[in-house]
Amino acid sequence: MNHKKLNKLFRYAILISFVTFFALYLSQSTGYFEYRNSKKVSLTNKQIEKFEQDVKEGKNVDIEKYIDINNKNYQNAVSKAGLSISNTTEKVIQKIISGSFKILGDLVGE
Repeated sequence: MNHKKLNKLFRYAILISFVTFFALYLSQSTGYFEYRNSKKVSLTNKQIEKFEQDVKEGKNVDIEKYIDINNKNYQNAVSKAGLSISNTTEKVIQKIISGSFKILGDLVGE
């Protein structure tokens, strides 16, 4: 690879890293993850209250009744295509990174 291609590759890598960092920072600063976790805790507390009420009333208690299992299948043509693109991108990026390290190793070894 010549110098211009390496420079361009490095710029893209820095840009992708910056965009990823910014997206993660933004989601953390807006409290998205805390909101999701608090929502799960709220549902769990409701199920505990329901369980305790059923025990007080002497009802037959079954654990399956109180566990909320969401096994939704969201697969469709678009998600399958997205997964395929993601897997292909992962393979390409792995090849690029290993090739970059090989080139850097050759340059350092000289």
